[in-house]
Amino acid sequence: MFRIIQTRQLAPTITLFEIEAPFVARKRKPGNFIMIRVDEHGERIPLTIADSDPARGTITIIVQAVGKTTKQLCALKAGEAIRDVVGPLGTPTPIQHHGTVVCVGGGVGTAELFPIARALKDAGNTVLSIVGARSHDLIILEEEMRQLSDRLFLTTDDGSYGRKGFVTDQLKDILDAGDGVHAVFAIGPLPMMKAVSVLTRSYNVHTLVSLNTIMVDGTGMCGGCRVTVNGAMKFACVDGPEFDGHAVDFDELMMRNRTYVDLERMADERHACKLAGMTREVIS
Repeated sequence: MFRIIQTRQLAPTITLFEIEAPFVARKRKPGNFIMIRVDEHGERIPLTIADSDPARGTITIIVQAVGKTTKQLCALKAGEAIRDVVGPLGTPTPIQHHGTVVCVGGGVGTAELFPIARALKDAGNTVLSIVGARSHDLIILEEEMRQLSDRLFLTTDDGSYGRKGFVTDQLKDILDAGDGVHAVFAIGPLPMMKAVSVLTRSYNVHTLVSLNTIMVDGTGMCGGCRVTVNGAMKFACVDGPEFDGHAVDFDELMMRNRTYVDLERMADERHACKLAGMTREVIS
């Protein structure tokens, strides 16, 4: 069991967890993820490690409640425990000195981007960061990203905060300004990462994306996370999760990620109904 040290609400559906996991905290590097199981009957899901404190033996994860398991996880409080935490998994982000880099985070993808942007800054890069979300209340880690960025740009789809529009609108302006961008790191929803990759390909700027695929074990055994990169099959859990965005078959990946949409919806509805029943019992 892995005890939850603290929780913090970052947005209406997004929660930060600090969890006791000493081994993971000591070994974790930017880009690594964990597989968690909330209880013995739960499914395994991958979550990126946003931060760690080896001295305290803790790791930080940031979770958006979108389905049965993430909603179940986000209902836990400090002092409670998670059944399984396995990691660190995946190939760490290749951190090197590029010169000027742009880090693009969409929604909760900013949590995954944060440790990478910090490592890039520590490596001596000039870091320009773009943080985007659908609306102001879903912008996360603004101050943390501001502190490590040479310049921070904020965008919202609805214009409720920062620039109205998509992260690609701001990225295009940066690329057009001719500031000598040498690499782009993009993490967020698949359509966003595809749009970033299509844009940067036309500027011939190296682009890394972190793929959020279906995973079961996180060790390459199940094959559920397979993706096509440069025409070859790769496993996101062991070959990634980061890949050259210009080489990823995003259309295939988005289609595969919809495979279990109906089953996921049914599981979420059953979970919601159970909670509703418990609420009625308490009220009565």
